[in-house]
Formats: sequence, structure tokens, C-alpha cells
Amino acid sequence: MLFRRFRQLLLLTLTLAFMLPVLTVLASWLPWGDSGAAAAQILHEMSRTVLPDYIWTTVRLCAMVGAGVILVGLSAAVTVTLFDFPGRRVFEWALLLPLAMPAYVVAYAYTDFLQYSGPLQTFLRSSFGLQGRVLPEIRSLGGAAWVFIFSLYPYVYLLARTALGESATHLMEAARLMGASMRRRVLEVALPLARPAVAAGAALALMETLADFGVSSYFGIQTFTAGIYKAWLSMDNRIAAAQLATMLLALVALLLWLEHRSQRRLRFVTTRGARANAMDARPLLLRGRQKWLAWGLCSVPVLIGFVLPVLFMLRPLVADWQALSWPLFLGWALNSLRLGAISAVLAVALALFLAFNLRRRPDLPARVAVQLAGLGYAVPGAVLVVGLLLPVGWLQTLAPQSSVGFILTATSFGLVWAYLVRFCAVALQSVQSGYARIPSSFDDSARILGTGDMGLLRLVHWPLLKRSTAAAALLVFVDVMKELPATLVLRPFNSDTLAVVAYQLARDERLGEAALPSLALVLVGLIPVVLLSRTLRASSH
Repeated sequence: MLFRRFRQLLLLTLTLAFMLPVLTVLASWLPWGDSGAAAAQILHEMSRTVLPDYIWTTVRLCAMVGAGVILVGLSAAVTVTLFDFPGRRVFEWALLLPLAMPAYVVAYAYTDFLQYSGPLQTFLRSSFGLQGRVLPEIRSLGGAAWVFIFSLYPYVYLLARTALGESATHLMEAARLMGASMRRRVLEVALPLARPAVAAGAALALMETLADFGVSSYFGIQTFTAGIYKAWLSMDNRIAAAQLATMLLALVALLLWLEHRSQRRLRFVTTRGARANAMDARPLLLRGRQKWLAWGLCSVPVLIGFVLPVLFMLRPLVADWQALSWPLFLGWALNSLRLGAISAVLAVALALFLAFNLRRRPDLPARVAVQLAGLGYAVPGAVLVVGLLLPVGWLQTLAPQSSVGFILTATSFGLVWAYLVRFCAVALQSVQSGYARIPSSFDDSARILGTGDMGLLRLVHWPLLKRSTAAAALLVFVDVMKELPATLVLRPFNSDTLAVVAYQLARDERLGEAALPSLALVLVGLIPVVLLSRTLRASSH
């Protein structure tokens, strides 16, 4: 009885820890005396001046990114899944490489190369005698959309390829035998099958776009995320920032609902009964100009989203190799590694605790805690920052001698808390997928032999969950290394990370120095991409 109460208390504590940032942001709409009146005044003034610009810019950016990722990701998925051409096996995994590139790193790379003083425009002016700006301004809404499209299209590509690979080639072969043309087979068979997957992938890409701070801040785009930081830091009003964060959270909730709805529909349109690699349902072999068109459709996203940004960053890095401060870089890398390792271990431990409790006793507290932990990944970093620091300000006002503010802002505690709220969902998904492969009969057999809960976890579950927990730790580690908005505000003094330093150096136009930490983040991001490509290749055979 005592153990059950302790378990319920621990689950309640975790639930509150996961929900506190969101609840705090929602509570900002309650009347809070003079601060609430000041926030209402600021919000009223913003509604007359900058708020319509935030809304319109965010809507336009999402519209361009949504259309772009669908066009690029779906075209690539259809090409590599339904057709056979030279290099197809290479493109199957190469199209995933932009997942290793944080969007803000891509923005730095293209800005360095394409800006007015960059090498390309300088070369064009000197070679052809041109004057002034030769190319459009990269730091614009269109430039931001370009960066997001070629950084985030793998979400659509990955889900659409999985959906098409299950049954599309088999059904297209059946349609061919019935006399349907290739155009009709693609438009009326393949694309309707991929529609739920495309919607889910586009929703994920748009959630990443809404949560971004690095690109919008660096390009000067007036999005909701940039507005939240302006209200907090420039206007010095946390309530107004929290109310803006609520609007951003509502947009993310809408996209999350769309993604879940699409995923439910996706389960009904895919089937594992028809093997796509059957002898009568192999991808169609392309010849002549068609194979070169397919090669171009697949190579362009890889070049724009991965190869060119890496080359653009290598150029200033090689030029300034001797001037780089390696001791400082080592310190930034160690800080990133330390935060990533701590967060990964704690996230995996929490995921194991939640998944084990849900498996052993799927009661209401366990289900609620797992659901809330699973939703954390959809909460943007800017919302987390406001949701964690706002109650600190309230507490400091009521109890000035309290040390809570010091603990959350002057140590790594607040930062790790934000990481766990946002990335515990990543670990939980991996651990739950591992549990799904463990038959419940194993638990029954262990119970019959007199094994308790801890013995069951240590002797039965853990040996079978080692690979899943290792993958969970790796994914959380990489996500923490690349995270920017929460790290930028919550990090302790003199403990910069690679992501923060890359952003600050790029903001100060020191793009040559920003190249080294940016490339380090890309190398770290390649690890899960390689593992994902190997998993997809193994599942396709």
C-alpha cells in the first residue's frame, strides 16, 4: 500500500513537471493586478502594430514551407519507391541527410555564400562588370522558406516513402494489368495512398517551423517566436510574452491534432499483407531521359539541403584555420556533451519508469503521465522558456529571499528540466516500441516464479530493452546538442554550448568562426541519420 502511494505521488510529480510550462503560459490570461494591466496594455498596442505582422508573416511562412516540403518530399518519395534508376539505392538514404543539418546552420551557410559581400556576388560583379546587388536578399521571408523547405522535407519523404513502400508498387502493378497508364497509376493509386503520410509529415515540418528561433531571429523575420523574445527581453513584460506564447501553442496544438489524425488514417491505408518487393511488383525501370529526370529530382534536394551548406561552411573554416580558438571550442563542446549526456540519461530513466508503470499497472495516473510526456516534444522551446521563468518571477516577487530563481537560472537545473519536458517524448517513444516487442507472457511467467517488479525490470525487461534504450539515449543526446531557444536563455553564465556559440558568432557576422561549431553539430546529427537509414534498408529487405 505504501509503495502504491509512493508510485502515485511520483507519477503526479512527473505530471506536474511536464505540465507546469503549459499551465503557466495559460495562466498568464488570468488577472494579475498591475502586471496584468500592463500586459493587457502592451498586448493591445501590439494588436494595433506588430501582432498582425506576426500572424501574417507566420501564416505566409507556414504556407510556403508546407507547400515546399510536400512538393520536394513527395516527389523524392515517389521517385525512389516506384521507379528504378541509376543511384536509386544511394538516394534512398542520401535524401535523409538534411535531417542532420539544423535549420539555423543552413541559414548561416547560405548567408555567408550568397549575401552582398559573399564570394558568389563578388565573383559575378567582378566577372561581368555588374553593380549593386546581383542576387535577391537571402535574409528575407523567401530565404527563410527556402532554408526550412530543404531542411525539413525529409519528414514528408520518410513517412511518404514508408506508406508507399507498403503497398503502392503492388497496387500499381495491378492497375497496370488493368490497362491504366503510368500517369493514372501515380495520380489515382500512389498519391491517394500517400496522402495521410504526407499530411502527417507536413504537420511535423510546420511544427518545427513554428518552434524555430535561430532562422527567424537571424533573418529578421517577424514570427511569433521572435515576438515572444521581443516582448520578454525588449519590452520587459513576461505576461505579454506568455500571452503571445499561448497563441503559438494554439497553432502547434492545431498541427498536432492534424498529425495525429493523419497518423490514424495512415494505419488504415497501409497493409503489410502485400509485399512491395514481390517479383510481380518491383519498381518500374526507367530509361533514357526519364532516368536522368529521376536522378535530378533526387539529387537537387540533397545538394541544396546538405552538400552545398557543408561546402559553404568548409570554405571559411579552411581560410581561417589558424585563427580558430581551439581551447574555447573544446570548452563549448564539453558543455554540450555534458548537458547532452545528463539529459539523455535522465530522459531514458524517466521513459523506462513511465513505460514500465504503464505496462504493469495501466491505471489513470500512469496513462495521464505517459500522454503528457509524449506531448512535450510539440511544445516549442520559446514556450518552455516563458513557462519555466514566469513562475520564478512571481515567486521572487512574493519571496525575494528565495533561492529558486538562482537554482533555475544560475545552474543547469532549469535547462535540464526544459530538455526533459521537450525531449522525454523522444526517449519514451523508443522505449515503448521496445516494450511492444516483449510478449506479456514473459511477465506472467516471471510472476509465477515469484519475481517482483524490480526483478522483472532488471532480469527480464532490461536485457531485451538495451538496444531501444541506447537508441533513445542517442536521439535525446543529439536533440539536446542542437537545441537553441531554451539553451540561449536558460544556460548558466560562462557555459555556452555549440548551438549558442554558432548563433552568437553568426549574429555578429563572424561566419568563419561560426563554421566550426556548426559543422560539429552536423557531424553529431549524422549519427541518428545513419542509424535510421540502416533501419530502413533492413526493413525493406
